[in-house]
Amino acid sequence: MSAVEDKLAGLGLTLPEVAAPLASYVPAIRTGSYIYTAGQLPLVEGKLGVTGKVGAEVTPEEAKELARTCALNALAAVKSVIGDLDKIVRVVKVVGFVASAPDFTGQPGVVNGTSELLGEVLGDAGVHARSAVGVAVLPLDAPVEVELQVEVAD
Repeated sequence: MSAVEDKLAGLGLTLPEVAAPLASYVPAIRTGSYIYTAGQLPLVEGKLGVTGKVGAEVTPEEAKELARTCALNALAAVKSVIGDLDKIVRVVKVVGFVASAPDFTGQPGVVNGTSELLGEVLGDAGVHARSAVGVAVLPLDAPVEVELQVEVAD
């Protein structure tokens, strides 16, 4: 087990299996020193536990936890390409999409769930640039979707 996975275990978390794509794409791809993940939903064992819009059916606190799950799924996708999460040099960018009720403006707080988890398990390598975007709807009526760009060592 990698040091990153040891840190996850210390938080009571385990890296899930890579989520199966919902359409015609791959979960992650490498080009040069970078891994780009597809958008990762908060799937647990292939299922969404919560659906709906943040600020309506889903609370911001629930959505922040779902963003943590998205981060775990994204790390699993990265591992599927490089085999060992200890090869991560840094998380370069996080893009978070939040299915939002029309008057909800707390997208940054929701996506903090991803950012905070990456910081907890990767330390300084988890510090990144980020976008948090409110959208009308996400696949499967998911409340949150996250994608990562990660620099890795050979």
